Amino acid sequence: MQKKLNIQNATQAMAKAGLTQTAIADTLDVSKEAVSQWLNDKSFPRPNKLLHLGKLLKLSLDELVIKDEPNAPVVAFRKRQGTKTKDHHVEKAQEMGRFLRLLAPYLPFDTLEMPPVLKQPQCDYAYLQKVALKVRHDINLSPEDTIDFTHLIRRFRELQAVIVPVLWGNKDRHENAVHIYLPDSQTTWVYLNLDVNIHDFKFWMAHELGHCLSPSLSGEEAEDFADAFAGALLFPEDKAKQAYQEILTQSTNNKKIECLKRIAVKELISPNTIYMQANCYAEANGLPKLEFSSSLYGWITKFNQGYKNLSAALLGDVSQLNARDYIKKTAESFETPFFDTLRHYLKQTDKGAGIVQSVTNMPLLDAQSMHSELT
Repeated sequence: MQKKLNIQNATQAMAKAGLTQTAIADTLDVSKEAVSQWLNDKSFPRPNKLLHLGKLLKLSLDELVIKDEPNAPVVAFRKRQGTKTKDHHVEKAQEMGRFLRLLAPYLPFDTLEMPPVLKQPQCDYAYLQKVALKVRHDINLSPEDTIDFTHLIRRFRELQAVIVPVLWGNKDRHENAVHIYLPDSQTTWVYLNLDVNIHDFKFWMAHELGHCLSPSLSGEEAEDFADAFAGALLFPEDKAKQAYQEILTQSTNNKKIECLKRIAVKELISPNTIYMQANCYAEANGLPKLEFSSSLYGWITKFNQGYKNLSAALLGDVSQLNARDYIKKTAESFETPFFDTLRHYLKQTDKGAGIVQSVTNMPLLDAQSMHSELT
């Protein structure tokens, strides 16, 4: 990938800030000649100087650098609450995508072609309900049925999206899931962090399925659509209407919460999803929204804490987990070709554990254990 400075943006930012080449050179501790070469496209700043230049000019990496990469990996994140996607998050995910290119030829799909996608994805309520019912019909479910994990997993498989189950912990990370689309091979890779609450996990899977169906969207627009699609798919209008009416008839806040809890346990989805979809139904039909006391979100947190993370439910004590069991259990549970694909690549190329670490973003010791098991 070739990179060059966006000279137009840089010079405009210099003018706006009243900075000369000499001032930049002094601040970044480089020669004036070096700055001149940058601004005349004769050289490119080293990474640390590029970072400081961006901060000095108040430009993001995307604003400061022009990347000549026609088939750059397209990434999207299911972010942790309160986090913000930054340049280095995108760079890291794109770098993972570049390594995934090496695995694409080893996938077991008969054809590597663009799967069916939505022509004009949007967050309009009626449109979302129509799409949700179509997807439910495709996986042989009625509007009244509860979606199971296996329904979502097999839909990913039908769309030739490769699930990559990972153990990324439950804190200190930006993402809970990462979606990577490689335009050159037209392959989709979906990383799902298993270290999350089991009720939230189904929503995140549906969210990622929304990304698979809307590759034309990007940024916050893509995230908004994927969230809206996930809610409509897991809890469509018929369910939302029934929940709305049941909750509305409860006489106290505590009774409303207990009603919400019963539905969440039955559907195995977050109470928040039910609450949000019931109010989407109300808004679309000109009805008053459901109101709870300010304690609702604290109760939802407590409700989630009463259940195991998916990793514990699926794999047991992860601190005692070995590579063989991890590969076997997750490959079977998610019906994913990822591990077999990685195994074939490693045996054909004789590559080391570094490639395993690069495509899974796991600690090196864990990558070495997985490499030994796959080879």
